[in-house]
Amino acid sequence: MKANPAASSPEACRAAGQGEKGCPVCQAWGGVSGLGSESGPGPGPGLGAASGSRAEPATNLDQGLVLCPDMGQGVVWFWKLDKSLVLGTDLGQGLVLRQDLGRVWGLGQELGQSLGRRGSGTGPKPSEPETATTSAPQLKTQATHMQAPRQKVLVTGGGGYLGFSLGSSLAKSGSSVLLLDLRRPQWELSPGTEFIQADVRDEEALYRAFEGVDCVFHVASYGMSGAEKLQREQIESINVGGTKLVISVCVRRRVPRLIYTSTVNVVFGGKPIEQGDEDSVPYFPLEKHMDHYSRTKAIADQLTLMANGTPLPGGGTLRTCVLRPPGIYGPEEQRHLPRVASHIKKRLFMFRFGDRRTRMNWVHVRNLVQAHVLAAEALTAAKGYVASGQAYYINDGESVNLFEWMAPLFEKLGYSEPWIQVPTSWVYLAAAVMEYLHLALRPICSVPPLLTRSEVRSVAVTHTFQIAKARAQLGYAPDKFRFTDVVEHYVRSTSQRPCGCTARTLLRLLLGLLLLLGLLALALHLLGLQRSFV
Repeated sequence: MKANPAASSPEACRAAGQGEKGCPVCQAWGGVSGLGSESGPGPGPGLGAASGSRAEPATNLDQGLVLCPDMGQGVVWFWKLDKSLVLGTDLGQGLVLRQDLGRVWGLGQELGQSLGRRGSGTGPKPSEPETATTSAPQLKTQATHMQAPRQKVLVTGGGGYLGFSLGSSLAKSGSSVLLLDLRRPQWELSPGTEFIQADVRDEEALYRAFEGVDCVFHVASYGMSGAEKLQREQIESINVGGTKLVISVCVRRRVPRLIYTSTVNVVFGGKPIEQGDEDSVPYFPLEKHMDHYSRTKAIADQLTLMANGTPLPGGGTLRTCVLRPPGIYGPEEQRHLPRVASHIKKRLFMFRFGDRRTRMNWVHVRNLVQAHVLAAEALTAAKGYVASGQAYYINDGESVNLFEWMAPLFEKLGYSEPWIQVPTSWVYLAAAVMEYLHLALRPICSVPPLLTRSEVRSVAVTHTFQIAKARAQLGYAPDKFRFTDVVEHYVRSTSQRPCGCTARTLLRLLLGLLLLLGLLALALHLLGLQRSFV
């Protein structure tokens, strides 16, 4: 069974011979309330108010004409204001064309007919007189500017590192930002941001929070690394169930834009990928994903693309896109760097594994924030909806070997770099045992695995991706950052914290040593059995 292709639909899945019952993506799609078979991929239907969908804009700024029939973006055809009417109000551009009653009706009819809007109800009524239209130069001189309303955006997972950084950046640019998360941010909220403590799996809470929102950034996820990767039910309910609810509530609340933060893991499953792009690298088969995080993110990735083009109640269209970053780094990052630094301090990373030629990508948080902001802009009429239904790989534009890239961390912490080369198969076997040990002891105590099997593969197998599509379509231009600067910030921030070996740390170290000895004994035993059969 193959995974449902990007931007596909249950109908396309059936046509391909897969059948909805055999496809986890189609099964999840069927659970998204309010999305029928007409909500397939691609941009919304063309002009025509009878369809209740958003129309593409007809813009001629040179002649002073802006015709943008987009109810989802606060655009109206004819808005009665005292004794005048507003034609083509584009609040994003702040341009308003105003004429007297008779002239506007005449111009509206002419443009409406030229764009195929006969019978749409937006032109003049038959009983009302038609007068000569005003010339373009006259319209241009009478156009006035008005201040655009403040954009309201919502970030799920706003209490985490990326979500909070994104929300803070958007607030600084003038947007009204809602940060939604179960856990409160550990940083001080920026002016213009508001925190909503809610679960992304709580439909009622989402419905209240999404009121009046212009754009949703769905960043929330679970199970990225460490012991979290082994909590299958939690991962499924948040990554798939939460995404289904976000899409459903976006439709019900008539939110016109949705950006989903995916991952490169939706296409990487342990096989080498060198400079992959969005067109040539397919989804990794869902049933072959080793970790549940990658599998559920792949399903959510596809669900988001399938939702693109969904008509919104009362007019307008939901436009979606997904961003696929690798590992994130930056000052005050709380997941990857502190975890590795902790292992280094405990002398648990004295070895290295994998080929020295192995390469992977990383992305600085500021570059990833830039990509999200550009993606949101690329889902608007002003940008021609260029990102509608698209997926983009996002990284710093550089490929690195993990152990070489991490060298500044060892140096700043005062430890030597790993010098013991261990076969990858040994490390993989140790990771498998640590996973089972963690699951077996979880009812009694928590023993986080040093590495998981999927993390071993990520380190040992090359997987790099191009960002040419994001550069061309979004205008993405990653800045240059040094990992050394991030390490120095981390060392300064932790220099005041008390250090020392606690009983818990010693216990974990002892368990780790016993585990390694047990693995070595097991490996020797298996080798002995293998020789006996030869």
